[in-house]
Amino acid sequence: MDRRIRKTKQSLNEALFTLLDRKPFKQITITDIVQEADVNRGTFYKHYREKEDLLDNIIQEVLADLKSAYQDPYLQTNHFSVQALTPSMIKIFDHVYSHQTFYKQVINSTISPSFQNQVCDVIRELVLNDFVSFSNTTNAEPMLLATYQAHAIFGMIVFWAEEEFSHSPEYMSEQLLFIIHAKQQIL
Repeated sequence: MDRRIRKTKQSLNEALFTLLDRKPFKQITITDIVQEADVNRGTFYKHYREKEDLLDNIIQEVLADLKSAYQDPYLQTNHFSVQALTPSMIKIFDHVYSHQTFYKQVINSTISPSFQNQVCDVIRELVLNDFVSFSNTTNAEPMLLATYQAHAIFGMIVFWAEEEFSHSPEYMSEQLLFIIHAKQQIL
């Protein structure tokens, strides 16, 4: 993607999130967005038909990055094992931290009340895809286990956002590992 196009789209993204801090999505107009982004309407319409297209594009980009961050530990080793997992291998909290404005809006439901479910659905799908890695160590129903893990991870994200991201991504990754290992000891 051309650098100018990337900068323009980034400005429009940032403008939308700045406006979402002030008012609900339904009340935001394209005029509001282009004024905040300091671009003209023609530039907006060159990339998007309506504000919903801008939001959908942001959501698709963030979810694609979420998938990539979640899958990163699996790509760093030939044989994945939770026991061999280190905090530095967990990238999901780096992802959330780099998109913290987005996640604050998701948690506050200013974007779409159903988006929290979309995030959990993506994580659940990723866990289900990787179920073969640990299916021989549990008798748990795959869908229930994946749902549990997705909502547990999202719960940590909600806690972190409510704490204004006061902890580092490294700390959150470390805590997730402590929780995973504690859960294995309990069971």
